[in-house]
Amino acid sequence: MQKLSGRCLCEGIAYEISGELGPIFNCHCSKCRRWHGAAFRTRATINAQQFRWTRGEELLSRYHSSEFVVKHFCSVCGSNLISTYDNDPEKIGVPLGGLDQAPHNAPEGHIYVGSKSPWFTITDDLPQHDTWPGSHAKVRETR
Repeated sequence: MQKLSGRCLCEGIAYEISGELGPIFNCHCSKCRRWHGAAFRTRATINAQQFRWTRGEELLSRYHSSEFVVKHFCSVCGSNLISTYDNDPEKIGVPLGGLDQAPHNAPEGHIYVGSKSPWFTITDDLPQHDTWPGSHAKVRETR
C-alpha cells in the first residue's frame, strides 16, 4: 500500500495519505489558477479516511471558494493544502505540489481547459476536457 506525506512551505503543517490516489488531473479553472498562482493545479481526489493531519492542524485556515468547496491553507506561510466538500464530506481534493513523494499514478488529462490561462499552451498529448470528465464532458482534440 502506498503511503504519502506532504507539508506546507514553513513545515508547520504536515499530513499523511494512506493508499492510492484517485485519478489525477491538471485543473485549469480560474479558481485553481488563482489559488495556486500558476497556470494549473495538479490534483487528485482521495477518500477522507485515507487522510490525516500529522502536525500543525491548529495552524489551518479555511476559505469557502464556492458554495460547497472549502480550501484549507496554512495561516503562517499561505501554502495551499487540501479542498474539502460540504456536499461530499467523504472526499478530499489534494494538490500534488505539496507531496514529498511521487504517487504511483500520473495525470490522466487536463480539465476546465475552456477557461485555461491564455498565456499557457498545453504541449502534452493528455486528453483535454472543457469541464469535469464525466458522462457529459466535452473532450477537446489534442495535438
